[in-house]
Amino acid sequence: MKNLIIAAALAASALAVQAKDIVETAVGAGSFKTLATALGAAGLVDTLKGKGPFTVFAPTDEAFAKIPKADLDALIKDKAKLTKVLTYHVVPGTVMAKDVKAGMVKTVQGGDLTLATAGGVTVNGAKVVKADVKASNGVIHAIDTVLMPK
Repeated sequence: MKNLIIAAALAASALAVQAKDIVETAVGAGSFKTLATALGAAGLVDTLKGKGPFTVFAPTDEAFAKIPKADLDALIKDKAKLTKVLTYHVVPGTVMAKDVKAGMVKTVQGGDLTLATAGGVTVNGAKVVKADVKASNGVIHAIDTVLMPK
């Protein structure tokens, strides 16, 4: 019995060590280097390391590469605009792909995203290219385009 309790405690602590927050999960995935840089520039790393839960529609490095370099460099330097763009990709709560319902959802930034489910999940027309990347404080859905608030 004692060994069973010790084994359960070890398993629980191993799970706690493995559980990474959204920022650590994104960095570990390797395809969100530009997003990680942008989060740092906007001062949002601590926010997304917070309790949450958050659902992040995370543009991949390829999504950021669609933006002309001069425009992306200017966006990274404009902290207020960058913060608006990045928080436009975040929705409060944890929404797994199977639970996405077509319609509008409010972002942390205050704007609305349009979700569609026909032929796969899209967000304002951007395709979810990898869904349900779980983190300790939410979930990441990788998207193929950077979303710009109106």
